[in-house]
Amino acid sequence: MKYSHLSDTAASKVELPDQERIQHIKKPRWIGYSRAKDILEKLEDLLVHPVQPRMPNMLIVGETNNGKTMLVEKFRERHPASENPNGEAVKIPVLYIQAPPGPDERGIYNAILNRLFEANPRSESVDAKRDRVVAILKRVSLGFVMIDEIHHLMAGAYVKQRNALNVLKYLGNELRVPIVGIGTAEAVRAVQTDPQLANRFTPEVLPKWTRNAELARLMSSFERVLPLKEASQLSASPLIDRVLDMSSGTIGEMSTLLNMAAIHAIKTGEERITVSTLEGCQYVPPAQRKQAAALM
Repeated sequence: MKYSHLSDTAASKVELPDQERIQHIKKPRWIGYSRAKDILEKLEDLLVHPVQPRMPNMLIVGETNNGKTMLVEKFRERHPASENPNGEAVKIPVLYIQAPPGPDERGIYNAILNRLFEANPRSESVDAKRDRVVAILKRVSLGFVMIDEIHHLMAGAYVKQRNALNVLKYLGNELRVPIVGIGTAEAVRAVQTDPQLANRFTPEVLPKWTRNAELARLMSSFERVLPLKEASQLSASPLIDRVLDMSSGTIGEMSTLLNMAAIHAIKTGEERITVSTLEGCQYVPPAQRKQAAALM
């Protein structure tokens, strides 16, 4: 079978003009792997958890560019809001917000109101905002609240950090829904300082990738979705080792590197990824970016 190294979707793109193939490569894509699938299953369980006075919470933890955002987007796609025309209010199984830049109670409520497209007058007191947020969320069949970049709530003075954590406890207790935080290891360290939160938040870690069978499967998955005419054998040495070394072991960097290498392979007519393609595609590894930033 021609292009047997590709998925059906990628094989259908491989004979398109080069620019169309390049545009296809640049589109975001979901590539499932064991740890991500495990966390998705746990999120599904959390979404239907029986209501109780103290609901369980979760922290999805990982380094920058290591798959947290794509995992969250995948889950949100499964559970979109519904207009619920026959009910009293829309249904929002998953309320997703970005944490404000600092540990600010007003900022948390503002983020929720903005996500709900609610009026947000500056003159409104924090107490009034809190009451309005709770009243609205009790009407929308809420499953749980997702707070991205939750480590932002741990920045600044200790008193403000405690206040932000108390907001999370209050919302969880009042709404009786789980809170799911997404962030770096800093969020875990901060939650551990509060015994009540530490008992409720279960960390689910997305570790950096290492050379093992799971990485080989991931590389094979990448190869199947990149519409190149020739097989690259990404899961074999020396390619897999070079990808791991250049990307510093995060899936987002691996994706960026392989996309750039695939585009380079199309432009040069090589039609497969090789070590020379990886090194010639103008990808700058994270370690080199940090070194350049330090010299500025």
